[in-house]
Amino acid sequence: MTEWGRMHPSCLASIASAVIGVVLAASGTVAPAGADDGFRASIRTIDGATASAMIGMSWRRGCPVRISDLRRVQLTHWGFDRTRHQGELIVHKDVARSVVAVFHTMYSVRFPIRKVLRVDRFRADDNASMAADNTSAFNCRPVTGSTRGFSVHSYGRAIDVNPLENPYVKGRTVLPAAGTAFTNRARVRPGMIRRGDRVWRAFTAHGFRWGGDWKSLKDYQHFEAPI
Repeated sequence: MTEWGRMHPSCLASIASAVIGVVLAASGTVAPAGADDGFRASIRTIDGATASAMIGMSWRRGCPVRISDLRRVQLTHWGFDRTRHQGELIVHKDVARSVVAVFHTMYSVRFPIRKVLRVDRFRADDNASMAADNTSAFNCRPVTGSTRGFSVHSYGRAIDVNPLENPYVKGRTVLPAAGTAFTNRARVRPGMIRRGDRVWRAFTAHGFRWGGDWKSLKDYQHFEAPI
């Protein structure tokens, strides 16, 4: 049992509040020297309110990481409406800086992202998050299609980007179902990821592996870092 797992949520909130606002990476401009392209990102420890929202949803007793090992990343991204939006991801502290760098690259090439919300906003329901075309990271859950073990998302080391435009495909199974319209990967449309493109290169340069490179199935939305 982890130290967080032994605590009542009310105690958790008061303790975690002591670290609210601690910034572990650059907050404000994250852009090349001498240039401000409008990208903003911050990396913070999990505050009490966020931890309370996660417990019983994306995090539960028995998860392979402690909440204290996770980080709340807030960042700027371009939407399909061609305007800037602020998004939020929960990731492991070991990959937080890399995640900011990757999303800065996506921002710099104006790669559109539908939305970037914590999966708790969907009651940690991965299917609901995918159906909403939500880009998300941490969620303590089994591997897709299984009821046992832990997905790499459970460690905060995996990110799913634009699930609708980049569906999970295994045989006749397509998740989300509306992603069937994007299973023809030769027909490139905004928000899609292809091997060798700028998004793929940004993630792989930071040690992430792409589910679209897998053989037994294709998880085009999925990038994961080694555990």
